[in-house]
Amino acid sequence: MHEIRIDDPADPRLDDYRGLTDTALRLRSDVDGGLYIAESLKVIERAIGAAHHPRSVLTQERWLDGLRALFGDAEVDVYVCADTVVEAAAGFPVHRGALAAMHRPALPALEEVVRDARTILVLEDLVEHQNVGSAFRAAAALGADAVLVSARCADPLYRRSVKVSTGTVFQVPWTRFAGWEELAPILRAEGIGIAALALRDDAETLESYAARRPERVALAFGSEGPGLTAPALAAADAVVTIPMAGGVDSLNVASTAAVALWALQHPPAAGS
Repeated sequence: MHEIRIDDPADPRLDDYRGLTDTALRLRSDVDGGLYIAESLKVIERAIGAAHHPRSVLTQERWLDGLRALFGDAEVDVYVCADTVVEAAAGFPVHRGALAAMHRPALPALEEVVRDARTILVLEDLVEHQNVGSAFRAAAALGADAVLVSARCADPLYRRSVKVSTGTVFQVPWTRFAGWEELAPILRAEGIGIAALALRDDAETLESYAARRPERVALAFGSEGPGLTAPALAAADAVVTIPMAGGVDSLNVASTAAVALWALQHPPAAGS
């Protein structure tokens, strides 16, 4: 790797890292399009392991040994800066080892992602990036084989999503879908059942559904406020709910995903 020391936060070579606060990132077409930002040595290592390619890396002197071990003789520019320079460029203190501007890979086709999947998470129109990241982390930890993300869902490769997921967005196969008119026929052609997690009076309990789960299933979760859309509910083979106590009506969407995945991995014994 090429170690390049930079002392001026206005240096144009740092432009990929300029203004990485959530508000600033939402306005940047390069991050939404051709680039994403990976934060921390662990996350960068997982991105490299998924065959993603860095355009450059920004770091401080104390993290160089870890980067040298990761990149070796790879042709990548590593910008080495003082803490004050990194913070001035990025807009926040960077304490997790490094930032990498990564080339965003092309998304695979829906058919390719679902072809061999037994358990799928479908995230429809989630707004909060941390919820997307947490859902990916749950998917990786609790046995989901794929994640499908709606066209209006927050970006799994957004800096906060990647950070919260601890890099598992690179571990679980995923892609986007345009709408249920596209997705539902593909799932049905593969023999994949669709279970919508929703608050509805006629909903089946998660325990009951887990006991009879189809061999292959897609669990659908809606946005943090209104939940799943009418087309999602119409496409579902079952509407499933998690019974609540303590006057609480529902869990956070990422927590709901984790509970549902655990339940499907540990269905109740027959006759229990």
